[in-house]
Amino acid sequence: MQRTKIIATEVAMPTTSGAASSISEATCVRLYNGSGAAATVSLSPSVGSATTSTFTMATGSVEFLEKYSTDVIFASSASVLASKVGLTN
Repeated sequence: MQRTKIIATEVAMPTTSGAASSISEATCVRLYNGSGAAATVSLSPSVGSATTSTFTMATGSVEFLEKYSTDVIFASSASVLASKVGLTN
């Protein structure tokens, strides 16, 4: 059974590429879309750079994103919450 280890406090996602965050240099991030609509999450190699990957999160959904510690993420809504986590078996 997979378990989630919370490593850092949950924060609201930044909403622009210029404010994108590594979420405390996380390599695994738990995302929750608490907005009333679908939201997009974008992954970039550095703050302000061209977005390399984007995906849509349904309202109320939870996703786990694996990334490099230096990658930064931002969302279309500040209601998307992010937390640095680890996954264990």
